[in-house]
Amino acid sequence: MSASSQDVLTQLDATSTQPFPNSKRVYITGTRPDIRVPMREISLSDTVLENGVHEINPPVTVYDSSGPYTDPNVNIDIHQGVPEVRRGWIEERDDTEILSKVTSLYGQQRQTDPNLSALRFSHLRPPRRAKAGRNVTQMHYARQGIITPEMEFIAIRENQRLHDSDQLVQHPGESFGAALPKIITPEFVRDEVARGRAIIPANINHPELEPMIIGRNFLVKINANIGNSATTSSIEEEVEKMVWSIRWGGDTVMDLSTGKNIHETREWILRNSPVPIGTVPIYQALEKVDGKAEELTWALFRDTLIEQAEQGVDYFTIHAGVRLPYVPLTAKRLTGIVSRGGSIMAKWCLAHHQDSFLYTHFEEICEIMKAYDVSFSLGDGLRPGSIADANDEAQFAELETLGELTKIAWEHDVQTMIEGPGHVPMHLIRENMDKQLKECDEAPFYTLGPLITDISPGYDHISSSIGAAMIGWYGCAMLCYVTPKEHLGLPNKHDVREGIIAYKIAAHAADLAKGHPNTQVRDNAISKARFEFRWADQFNLGLDPLRAIEYHDETLPKDSAKTAHFCSMCGPHFCAMKITQDVREYAEQKGIIDVKKAMESGLKEKAKEFKKQGSEIYHKI
Repeated sequence: MSASSQDVLTQLDATSTQPFPNSKRVYITGTRPDIRVPMREISLSDTVLENGVHEINPPVTVYDSSGPYTDPNVNIDIHQGVPEVRRGWIEERDDTEILSKVTSLYGQQRQTDPNLSALRFSHLRPPRRAKAGRNVTQMHYARQGIITPEMEFIAIRENQRLHDSDQLVQHPGESFGAALPKIITPEFVRDEVARGRAIIPANINHPELEPMIIGRNFLVKINANIGNSATTSSIEEEVEKMVWSIRWGGDTVMDLSTGKNIHETREWILRNSPVPIGTVPIYQALEKVDGKAEELTWALFRDTLIEQAEQGVDYFTIHAGVRLPYVPLTAKRLTGIVSRGGSIMAKWCLAHHQDSFLYTHFEEICEIMKAYDVSFSLGDGLRPGSIADANDEAQFAELETLGELTKIAWEHDVQTMIEGPGHVPMHLIRENMDKQLKECDEAPFYTLGPLITDISPGYDHISSSIGAAMIGWYGCAMLCYVTPKEHLGLPNKHDVREGIIAYKIAAHAADLAKGHPNTQVRDNAISKARFEFRWADQFNLGLDPLRAIEYHDETLPKDSAKTAHFCSMCGPHFCAMKITQDVREYAEQKGIIDVKKAMESGLKEKAKEFKKQGSEIYHKI
């Protein structure tokens, strides 16, 4: 393992740890020196005015989920893990205890198996758990009126330092009832978490985590799925995929491994992850019974929950809403049950002819969750797998049950979000959001897309990002990305990048449409750069600067093209923005104040120029 891991470290250095062009990681300090909130600062070039005077364009600050990997001042060694940002905060609360060893029986077996020594993370530490009678969830603290360092960290992070920007002009947006404050304060974060409208996934055994928040009154977040399978991928590849995912903007990562060495893979990911990690524990539980769903038991599942909680998993997808009476409702569907977790629990319910142990033992699950501050992601095991099945009786029956379970979780001060579809045509998307808000009392919604058509294999990241943008606008708090490989195969690094960028676009579009404060600053900055032909700034302000440069250079590769006042689409003579600039200059030179007259005069000049050059639409460059 060590040799292979060293290979991974080299690859991470080469592909995933370099800062983006003209960017650097900066830290904003809170009310105490150990609250250092990371952001990415993009430096911009000056605007050169006609008289030669330079107009300074201030840097633009953007949200950064890449962790210390893009900070050249931090030495990353994946054998050691990333810095433990939250360790001091957890210790000072004095409501947890360090256990002498892991308490999960399966965890003990994995730690003592000599055959796994080459795979095992080399710097394991004993886990923490809440002291007897204590509740250590961020929701519990919030309901006690406590503002934790995590909450202050999040408030600073959400504001992105943009309230000082001179590019604050933006459209008001339509928030559909969301309460979006001008500035996020620690008090606002506390209130939203206490109310259940937002969650801070932050297991006490994941001190490496840089706190973030999921809720409709905050920036829309995205999740990236990774994980091995029985046929492909390794620990090294999954660690690399995690780092790659957060580089491009993944706010959380779900490890959906179903292959070999799930326990060890998860440990390596957690110790090197600055973002929340989610899992579907039933996947690993199923592996322990050799894939036989009917042999699953509450005792085995409980041990799996404790095993993963002691490792530091921040949120669990639990398909507790798949009840025996709902399974027959899927019989008339075109595509039946498409959720892996949902089908596992449906099979168990039918085999035992009773409700699943996830439902009947839900309060016991809550007791485990609050001892480690693991958040619920209540799974939609009956989500539609085709637009033909969207918004049917089975889907909404489960959603109503998830609403009931949410209230039980809140009685234990356990943070909870709700998973949603799936495949939904555009005209039915808002009904999903409205019903979720009603049934689940505004608990955060977390959806897979939804895909708005079923005819896009190979391009499902596009069709689903359309649905994601819409439901994000309506109030969805987090969007689970879809890659081009959806329905086709396990995604590679290229697919992960494509999926994340598609969903970063969707999330940002939703924030713009909602009128989230400060969201338009980056758009305004890139538009100004585009109009002024500051090509490098235009590239660097985009979500994928490297792709933008690549596409530009395909047709205009010379360095001189980086300062040209045209691109290869219109050429040097018919660039609309250049023409507008010429019109403005013409008006200024001629002393024309009236804008309409200036446009008419300028266009006449351009008409003469066009005829003089032979009246050809296209010219070779």
